[in-house]
Amino acid sequence: MKRSLAALALAVTVALAAACRSGAPEPAVLDTRNEQCASCRMAVSDARLAAQIVAPGELPRFFDDVGCLGGFVKAGKAAAGATAFVADHRTKAWVRADRALFTRVPGIETPMGSHLIAHADADSRDADPDAAGGVSVPLSEIFGPDGPPAGTVR
Repeated sequence: MKRSLAALALAVTVALAAACRSGAPEPAVLDTRNEQCASCRMAVSDARLAAQIVAPGELPRFFDDVGCLGGFVKAGKAAAGATAFVADHRTKAWVRADRALFTRVPGIETPMGSHLIAHADADSRDADPDAAGGVSVPLSEIFGPDGPPAGTVR
């Protein structure tokens, strides 16, 4: 009996370790009532403007403004193997930051005044009335020359 329990425990441990190593991190669920920005410590209360970094072996770090995420990345604070995600402003769905389209819209108030919103693609941006009149912003302007962290390729 003890031998089979030990074998089961070993099998579970091996399976969990393999699961933790496979693929890039996935976005975490945002609790807009309790999360604070990892950069400015303000409440992350608007899911349409939120961002996050998820890294293996670490708790997710949420941001209330794409500008806060950009500053965090530019400062070199993202962990190795991390992946950055941003919320599609129209749908609130998480999108990998390296695949998102960013728009600066002066009429949009964001928590830290970046006026940046993100979308999964051009169709989502074009369907979002809040993006009208905005200007496309390259990844390098927000995240620096290396762009946002995109996990490790295996």
